[in-house]
Amino acid sequence: MKGWIAAAALAMTGMAAGASPPAQPMLTGQPVQGGTLLGTAPKGTAELRFDGQPVPVDADGRFLIAFDRDAQPQARLTGRLADGTPLDRSLTVAPRDWRIEQVNAPLRPTKSTEAFLALRKPELEQIAAARNVVTDAQGWRQRFIWPRTGRISGLFGSQRIYQGQPGAYHGGVDVAGAPGDPVVAPADGVVILAAAHPFTLEGNLLMIDHGHGLNSAFLHLSRIDVIQGQHVIQGQRIGTIGATGRATGPHLHWGMKWNDARIDPLLLAGPMPAN
Repeated sequence: MKGWIAAAALAMTGMAAGASPPAQPMLTGQPVQGGTLLGTAPKGTAELRFDGQPVPVDADGRFLIAFDRDAQPQARLTGRLADGTPLDRSLTVAPRDWRIEQVNAPLRPTKSTEAFLALRKPELEQIAAARNVVTDAQGWRQRFIWPRTGRISGLFGSQRIYQGQPGAYHGGVDVAGAPGDPVVAPADGVVILAAAHPFTLEGNLLMIDHGHGLNSAFLHLSRIDVIQGQHVIQGQRIGTIGATGRATGPHLHWGMKWNDARIDPLLLAGPMPAN
């Protein structure tokens, strides 16, 4: 009797002898802080979530997920097929060794004047509105290229610790260059912000959506060569290096986000090619 009950329970859960376990999402690459993964969902996937956040899945099953610089050690992909079969895959996120500099001086408090805040508030609103734009861009599927080749002068994730108090970490990759050096699109996309005038911190700011929540921001440009709403292709000239905004010298700051997660452009573009 007990054996019959056990066999019936196995059959009800689809795990009877000879039954295959339900298919799960397939991922390319390894989960790592600041990184991205391309995936393929099983045929018939009706819903997919990453740590509770909805993940769009294309008709061919392809999707994208990414991990914030400070992503927790464990993450989870869940969802369901159209027939109700659940999807559940746990991920172990590898930590990164960030460049941390210990500074024997106190962290200086930021002084925000009323005049600065009056300028900054609408700029932040424009940036937030741009990141909320959904486009049909497919650049997220491509192998990214560097928007400018040159010496990397600032690494993603680097941070200073002031007498035990952490400062803000560097949210992108800096590439040294001369004023007027061309900057190209690292992947196909749609321009979601082309600042009409220099922002207080970012200077001439250009943002491109690559689809599925993935976007690039290019800071301190001396000139922007595309307009909002324009479709761009990988390798197309989009602007030139400058030192506008809060910059100590001419360089390109390339920042990337997937939804709210800040990610490392270097992991998408690979090692900097030789000039």
